[in-house]
Amino acid sequence: MNEEIDSIQFRNIMKEHGEYLIRLAYFYVKDWSTAEDIVQEVFVTYYLKSHQFENRSSLRTYLAKITVNKCHDYLRSWKNKIHLYSHQLFGNSGSKKNSPEQIIMNKNKNDLLVQEVLKLSIKYRDVILLYYYQEFTIIEISKILNCSENTVKTRLSRAKSILKNKLDGTEWEVILNEQS
Repeated sequence: MNEEIDSIQFRNIMKEHGEYLIRLAYFYVKDWSTAEDIVQEVFVTYYLKSHQFENRSSLRTYLAKITVNKCHDYLRSWKNKIHLYSHQLFGNSGSKKNSPEQIIMNKNKNDLLVQEVLKLSIKYRDVILLYYYQEFTIIEISKILNCSENTVKTRLSRAKSILKNKLDGTEWEVILNEQS
């Protein structure tokens, strides 16, 4: 009976956090199927190690931290590097047709900002995505990234400065205010 309750609770956790975690993973790996695979790994990890979750933070923060770590692992992986180099050498051999999500993103007025955010180095991209897109607090971000709150604030400030320099200052302020 206890296993059924755990199974039901686990399904509810997957329903509640799945879509959010896929979107988070996508911002790192820039590929929907890879993001889905990573989130599957996140849920398997959580299922196997749920007894280690000590409620020091919210479950959302805990799952986001696992997701960010899995994304970093993927981005450092040999599989990812081969994929990137093969696309650079041979071009995109897959379908040129955009997914519905990509079409929506291309039509979105924030497309320029999204592109520039994704071009940032990972340490700056992390804080921008977690703060503006996932709406985590500075404290939650420091827990997810295992760094101090001051480090998060500094990275956020530097990332915003980089984006301001790349984008027209007034346009950046309008877009940023819409995201907040």
